[in-house]
Amino acid sequence: MSDTDSTENPESTWFGETSVSPKEKTEKVLGVFHSVADNYNIMNDVMSMGIHRMWKDRFVGMINPKAGLSYLDVAGGTGDIAFRIYKKTNKAPDITVCDINTSMLSVGRDLSIDKGYINGMKWVTGNAECLPLPSNSKDVYTIAFGLRNVTHIDKALKEAHRVLKPGGRFFCLEFSHLPDPAMQKLYDSYSYNLIPKMGEIVAKDAKSYQYLVESIRKFPKQDALVTRIQSAGFDQAGYKNLSCGIAAMHWGWKL
Repeated sequence: MSDTDSTENPESTWFGETSVSPKEKTEKVLGVFHSVADNYNIMNDVMSMGIHRMWKDRFVGMINPKAGLSYLDVAGGTGDIAFRIYKKTNKAPDITVCDINTSMLSVGRDLSIDKGYINGMKWVTGNAECLPLPSNSKDVYTIAFGLRNVTHIDKALKEAHRVLKPGGRFFCLEFSHLPDPAMQKLYDSYSYNLIPKMGEIVAKDAKSYQYLVESIRKFPKQDALVTRIQSAGFDQAGYKNLSCGIAAMHWGWKL
């Protein structure tokens, strides 16, 4: 572990609340999503009581997808964001879905076939920290509920900036932090006490969902993430809370 890992990317040495090396974190997160891939979409509905669908609709509505632009959805293996973009572009898209986890990508590919969303869709295995794509090649970069699982967040943000064309837009949707301490305490109680139990019942995997809960608490707060987006080279960075800060949308422009 280097000093850079611990100072610039403090989350790189934490797997939830367990201290690990950056290499171990990457391997452990891969294991989590291999484990939960088949039940991932069902658990999203159970954990959020379906509210995640509203968040994703708001997120894609803010992006305002249009045909003729090139989209990159990172850590989007199951296709939730990509499919929404597909529909908004009148099914004439140019969308690349990139995910480090082959199990999640497999779920997304199968769903795209079921939906008939085939033309204009590419599914690529790759790490958000080192994207297998040329520089200045995409108009829009999206990452939804994936950035907190990246080992080195700052590397991923710089890669997002690299692959975007001048004038390109970065958008992130992620679990975040409630500004009201009393509400945060209630939310933490729900998350820590109920979500792992739901994971055990629905996905037969309490440990993975314990990590997912813990990873939310380790993720940077809204203003701190804005600063890191700016440090990666983006202009006009900002955020908007959803559901009082349970989730937040962040953005930036490559000018």
